[in-house]
Amino acid sequence: MMKKKNLQMLLICGVLLVTACKSKSKEEPQSDYRMEGDTVHITDRFLSEKIKVTDARLEPYSKEVITSGVVRPIPTRYACIASPFAGRIIKSYIQIGQLVNRGTPLFEISSPDFTTAQKEYFQALSSQELAKKDLQRKEDLTKNGVSSQKELEEAQNVLLIADKEFENASAALDVYQVEHPGDMTLGQPLVVRSPISGEIIENNIVTGQYLKDDTDPVAIVADLSEVWITAQVKEKDIRFINAGSSLDIEVSALPGTVIKGNVYHVEEVVDEDTRSIKVLSVCDNSKKQLKLGMYTTVHFRSTPVEQVQVSENALLQGEKDSYVYVQIAPEVFVRTSVEVEITKNGFAIISNGLHAGDKVISEGGYYLK
Repeated sequence: MMKKKNLQMLLICGVLLVTACKSKSKEEPQSDYRMEGDTVHITDRFLSEKIKVTDARLEPYSKEVITSGVVRPIPTRYACIASPFAGRIIKSYIQIGQLVNRGTPLFEISSPDFTTAQKEYFQALSSQELAKKDLQRKEDLTKNGVSSQKELEEAQNVLLIADKEFENASAALDVYQVEHPGDMTLGQPLVVRSPISGEIIENNIVTGQYLKDDTDPVAIVADLSEVWITAQVKEKDIRFINAGSSLDIEVSALPGTVIKGNVYHVEEVVDEDTRSIKVLSVCDNSKKQLKLGMYTTVHFRSTPVEQVQVSENALLQGEKDSYVYVQIAPEVFVRTSVEVEITKNGFAIISNGLHAGDKVISEGGYYLK
């Protein structure tokens, strides 16, 4: 009986001894590196072979600002055609989609106001001719001693006034784009002409329609071979955008298509409600892909500057920041916080925390986390 109890005690002690040994082995694991604050000392050759170190380098980088935009016409290439005065349309020369040149007839309108302008022109022309003849006569009489110098000067003043009146009457007809006013017939209708070259994109001309002097435009001519893209850029990003900078434009109607453009003007006033600034860009539209009023996605790019770049695999994420391991000696690395501008195509652009030439763990950094 006594021997049996002793045997049981021996078995229990053996089990306890084995358990203690296993616990001790778990409490004292073998480490491949040693941490001292943010500094890591690699102590294992096999771990060192798993880690790849490369230099941080400077590469050209353009800051990209993405915002929305709207297609608008360029004002100097866009004309709303309205009647210069009240009258009745008696003839139309155009149709929607028609290409016209500057000076192309659009429609004819009969108006008493235009007839009055014609009368004033012919009266001024007649007065000018009479004043010239009178001056010529006075000059001949003065040479022959029949007329006085005072009468000659009076004739000269009359012609000067007649010339000014004729000039004003001619300018009034120039506003209406009257060609060859000397061949004009009193009472003829006014031919309204296109002030620019372009395409008829709106035509509301109705023959026989009476137009008031405050009537809305009856036609629109536009040259849309180039258009404006108006975009609102946040105040914090405006420093990256300058006149002449290039940009890419995308529209939902043309998936996968990128249209090129250039910044034309950055406005000087901030919208106080949105804290944004209007940017006008000129975009080629020779293929007529962009329609007025379309919404676009605009990708602005700043002038390239040299900025530090590392492999995206070098980045590690902590609780509050991104960081990399920078080598300061053989097998010695320091955890270094960095500010990341963007990650793209397998690389990270670093805006703060690294310098060109710093040796950074580009592969295997996760073994040290």
